[in-house]
Amino acid sequence: MQGVLNNLQEYWYLVEDVWRTGVLGYNVGDILVAVGIFGLFFVLRGLFTRFVIAIADRWVERTETKIDDYIRDAIRNPLRFLFLALGFFFATEYLSFEDVARTFTENLNRSLIIIAIFWALFNCVTPVSQGLKILERVLTPEILDWLIAGAKTTVVLIAVATILQTWGIQVAPIIAGLGLFGVAVALGAQDLFKNLIGGMSILIERRFGFGDWIKVDGVVEGNVEKIGFRSTLVRQFDKAPVFVPNQHLSDNSVINYSAMSYRRISWVIGVEYRTTHDQLQRICDDIRSYIEATDDFAQPPAAPLFVRVDSFGASSIDIIVYCFTKSTSWGDWLEVKEALAYRVKQIVEGAGTGFAFPSRSIYVETIPPSPDEVVAAREE
Repeated sequence: MQGVLNNLQEYWYLVEDVWRTGVLGYNVGDILVAVGIFGLFFVLRGLFTRFVIAIADRWVERTETKIDDYIRDAIRNPLRFLFLALGFFFATEYLSFEDVARTFTENLNRSLIIIAIFWALFNCVTPVSQGLKILERVLTPEILDWLIAGAKTTVVLIAVATILQTWGIQVAPIIAGLGLFGVAVALGAQDLFKNLIGGMSILIERRFGFGDWIKVDGVVEGNVEKIGFRSTLVRQFDKAPVFVPNQHLSDNSVINYSAMSYRRISWVIGVEYRTTHDQLQRICDDIRSYIEATDDFAQPPAAPLFVRVDSFGASSIDIIVYCFTKSTSWGDWLEVKEALAYRVKQIVEGAGTGFAFPSRSIYVETIPPSPDEVVAAREE
């Protein structure tokens, strides 16, 4: 019996020793308390989100300005993350790490604070850009988009450099090494730099902007959605996205249909050769009168308007109809053009003539004799 009690006592001493130094030499109880501290801040984080941020949301919704909405959205997640960083800080302070462990936890706490600060700065780039909308009169929205992307990249790079410095890693030698590495890579990345320069030329020349309908023969046709550093996203009319390298858009001829003032209609109408002079004149005058009386068409001198007998074709007398619609929308343009086509058909038929179609006339100088005539000639 005494032996059993001694064994139990030894086992209890073993449990106490494990409790004191069971996790990396630290007391299990202290670790549980540290976990509890971190859990407390996790709960405070939820309460902060539920009450404080909810109150801020209601206050922001009552204001007319949008700046406070942007600032709230920018700092919401960094503040929530900061509660976790505070919980980790107080938990590690309670454990009172020493030597290497203390240095590691201090650097980790500093890194978490840096992440929270630069996360907020990264999110604030967009609200600040909203306040620079006035610059769109000088700079295009596409250039501002590039500047915003560059600012965000700069914030991330500074944050990474600050964290590296916190851990004792010198940034200058890394930058120098990257410079030498960049020289070696530049030879294999010529297309990347060409596309980057091409994108800059597109923005500077203002060839097109977001939402514009463009066409590059043999490359793409559709609406511009995004102009990136390397490529431009163009959404085709079948909704398929096409990523076009900027070099192709800067070196080739680009048709920007969205920049049209008016949209052209150019037809050649062929009428029959039996059409008289009076009928031709009536057709031209009636078509011109219809275009001049319809508000959908642009009128001279804003845009040219021609309805003239143009030429004598192989099987028709050709009348040219050349005019412009006020709307540049493809759907509206098709509707106006259709109405004009209906009217032209009525005018031509009303004039008592018709549309010509390709035909060929064969003239026979003599008619060959019939078989009976050939036989009779032989008998004679």
